[in-house]
Amino acid sequence: MPSNPENNSPPLLVVLSGPSGVGKDAALNELRKLDRPWHFVVTATTRTIRSGETDGTDYIFLDKPTFLKMRDKNEFVECAEVYGNWYGVPRSQVTGGLKAGKDVILKIDVQGAATVRKMAPNALFIFMIPGSFQDLQNRLSHRMTESTTQMELRLKTASDELEQANLFDCLIVNADDKLGQAVADIDAAITAEKQKSGRAPMRLL
Repeated sequence: MPSNPENNSPPLLVVLSGPSGVGKDAALNELRKLDRPWHFVVTATTRTIRSGETDGTDYIFLDKPTFLKMRDKNEFVECAEVYGNWYGVPRSQVTGGLKAGKDVILKIDVQGAATVRKMAPNALFIFMIPGSFQDLQNRLSHRMTESTTQMELRLKTASDELEQANLFDCLIVNADDKLGQAVADIDAAITAEKQKSGRAPMRLL
C-alpha cells in the first residue's frame, strides 16, 4: 500500500484564533468528530464553569492560587488575564501531543497567538472571522452570560482583534448557519500545510 505523505510529515501545531463569539468552540466540537490524528489542547482558566461545560474537556478549571503557582513555575506556554479571569495554555498539553506524533490544535485569543508565534513561528496560524460584525454581536447577545458593560468591552476588543487578521496564515469565515463550511475549510488548510514538502519538525522555542 502506498504511504500517505501527510502521515509521514512531522506533527504540526495549529493555532486557531479569532474574536470572542466568532464560533471557535463550536468549530472545535465539529473538528473532533472528524476523527483525525489530532490532539486538542485544553486551556486552563480561573473563570467559573458555565452550564454544560465539563472540567478537563472544555477547560481545566483552576482556582487562582493554583493557576498563579503554575505560572510562576513556567508551566504555561502563555497565559494572560482576560476580562478579569486568567487563561493559560499548559506546556504539557502542547509538548505531549507533539511527542506522541499528533498534530496539536490550540485555540487561543489573538494576544496569546502573538506570544505563540514567537515560540513556534512555523506553526499554522488560522484566524476565524464572522460573516459580519452584526453576526458577532448577535452571537454574544444570545450567550446571555455577559453584562452590557462586558458586552461592549468584548465588541470593542473584537473590533481591534479583527484588524490583526492579516498577521495570520489563513482566514476562515464562519458565517451564520455555515459552520460546516468553516470546519471543512479548517480541515483543508491543515491538510494543505501537512502536504508541504521540507517542513521542519515542530518545536517550541
